[in-house]
Amino acid sequence: MTQSIVVQVGQCGNQVGCRFWDLALREHAHVNKKGVYDEALGSFFRNVDSRYCHPWGQRSTCTLAVLVDMEEGVVNQIVQGPLRDLFDTTQLLTDVSGSGNNWAVGHMTYGSAYRDQIVEKVRRAAEHCDCLQCFFLIHSMGGGTGSGLGTRVLGLLEEEFPEVCRIVTSVYPSDEDDVITSPYNSVLAMRELTEHADCVLPVENQSLVEILTRVRLLSRAPGPGVKADLISSPGGGPEKPFDSMNNIIANLLLNLTSSARFEGCLNMDLNEISMNLVPFPRLHYLVPSLAPLYSLQADCSMAPRRPDQMFSDVFSKDHQLIRADPRRSLYLACALLGRGDLLLSDLRRNIHRLRSSLSFVSWNPEGWKTSLCSVAPVGHTHSLLALANNTCVKGTFSALRDRYARLYRKKAHLHHYLQEEGMELSLFSQASESLSSLIEEYDLLDRASSSCPHDAPRLQIAT
Repeated sequence: MTQSIVVQVGQCGNQVGCRFWDLALREHAHVNKKGVYDEALGSFFRNVDSRYCHPWGQRSTCTLAVLVDMEEGVVNQIVQGPLRDLFDTTQLLTDVSGSGNNWAVGHMTYGSAYRDQIVEKVRRAAEHCDCLQCFFLIHSMGGGTGSGLGTRVLGLLEEEFPEVCRIVTSVYPSDEDDVITSPYNSVLAMRELTEHADCVLPVENQSLVEILTRVRLLSRAPGPGVKADLISSPGGGPEKPFDSMNNIIANLLLNLTSSARFEGCLNMDLNEISMNLVPFPRLHYLVPSLAPLYSLQADCSMAPRRPDQMFSDVFSKDHQLIRADPRRSLYLACALLGRGDLLLSDLRRNIHRLRSSLSFVSWNPEGWKTSLCSVAPVGHTHSLLALANNTCVKGTFSALRDRYARLYRKKAHLHHYLQEEGMELSLFSQASESLSSLIEEYDLLDRASSSCPHDAPRLQIAT
């Protein structure tokens, strides 16, 4: 049995992680009616009491997770809420003052002060694993703890467990973000992600807002939000701010890890994501898209999506978790992870149908990776997740660089960063250069593709 450890850093990371654990247990309870501990739970939970497993824990299971936040609020809500029995004190690390939306405080100050404690907690979690396969890091890019301490934790994971795959889910701020220093935090964090992650799944807040707006317009359900299990808060309590957005990210992780948790005719190992979708070490940003984007069919009162419709959806710009249109850009590789009653013939037929409308690099025209898990999400008969290594991601990075440049040109707010021990002005220029270099690498691929003749005739061998 292989296991994975989830590391949740900052307010956003812990809220998303909390939703992932809640929905993962609901999925398991839907499949395993007796609630006993089995291999499906063993991939992300350790057994405390083998006699019984309640859908929300009750001292029978404990997550393979580490929760880190430099403010106590969110973690205290988790350990006092319906999921409190899924965690113990050895997994938690909190402070009281917070990082003040300052990457340097999270990365330099708290990263140095809590380094040994973070490593010790991760090691304790790893000791409960028979075969540690992957680390999942969940964090935001705009704040201080998520971006600063989150990327510091990423570096520690590479240092202490260099052979274990590191998959990062990073939530990028919107253009209208109320944190004035979020461009600094995001660009400084980008350099660390590019250097230390194996795969990064970027998610934009603005894209999530637009997705929820479309779902609410399409739904006939009354009220401000779609009344679906996907959007309810942990344990069925009252909905809290950002719950709907966090649930979309949690469902991304559920679909990504479904093959590790349930059986399937074409299950995909988590390590295969990096192996098949990342041809160059730095170009490991995978654009995620989901279909369907809503939860329980009866609650949403929306027409179900047929399999062929879902395949078209995940390649449309309206279903991307960043604001981009992958059809207009270049694919390096693409993974399709299906769940439920999808068949291998559905995958083959739709790949053949869509291939002519998608632009792949000339040296990898068959760059598809597929997976089929037999267990569908609760409330659906099937679902689909696409992970695209596509040059469209450079649009998000270019917009972030422009926002950063407007602040840095005036040297605004820099003194808040430079007063932290270990923080130097050169780190800003290095981070900006790293981001510009990353964008240029995507540009080079686009230019090389446009200059390469398409459908070149194959070499004819004389006989």
